[in-house]
Amino acid sequence: MNRPNIYSSLKMLSALVMMTASITLSTNSYSDDTEMTFFITSEGVGDGANLGGLEGADEHCADLADDAGSKLTNWKAYLSLTPKVDRSGEKPKVIPGVNARDRIGNGPWHNAKGELIAKNIEDLHSEKNSINKDSGLDEHGKTVNFRGMKPNKHDILTGSDPQGRYSTAGGDTTCKGWTNNEEGSAIVGHHDRQGLSEDWHMLSWNSAHGSLGCDQESLIKTGGDGLFYCFHASE
Repeated sequence: MNRPNIYSSLKMLSALVMMTASITLSTNSYSDDTEMTFFITSEGVGDGANLGGLEGADEHCADLADDAGSKLTNWKAYLSLTPKVDRSGEKPKVIPGVNARDRIGNGPWHNAKGELIAKNIEDLHSEKNSINKDSGLDEHGKTVNFRGMKPNKHDILTGSDPQGRYSTAGGDTTCKGWTNNEEGSAIVGHHDRQGLSEDWHMLSWNSAHGSLGCDQESLIKTGGDGLFYCFHASE
């Protein structure tokens, strides 16, 4: 006599269980479908733009990801290196540059909340990417201070042009290959897509302007903190 009510209750219970499972899955940053494969470092190495070169920067990415609970390896810092001429020998030798875009695999990349950042390397370097103040999160899924917050930390080290390649503008654009913490400069991007004007470069996530210097104090003065992007380069 009460079977309709029993069936109704069972259906409601089943729906509640499925809803709970869905919510749990969506909030798990490291679920199979939405593993974190992109983040902005929550902190720099503490020595300005002296990151210990690309190797030191990659290691910093890996350490932060590990501390956040990621089981993935092969983390790469989104940083470029300009070519240089080695004149220490009898004949000058050109040491090739490195493009940030060539270091990070081909995606797709998701932030710590499982939100899609870009499907592939082409989308990442187009208007299709979704890096901004809301999705450009650190390895713990926390907001990285953007323009309007104190202190502002939206200057993200890249040493790159808008297409993720090393700059040919001349001068120092990578703080001597990410080994310098004194005078010099590095190209930075604005993860929040905000700047002093609406000019395209001020809205660029990876190529906004040069830093005031390579020391920690100079990076802070221009709105940064020695932070950089980390991507998982899938095997």
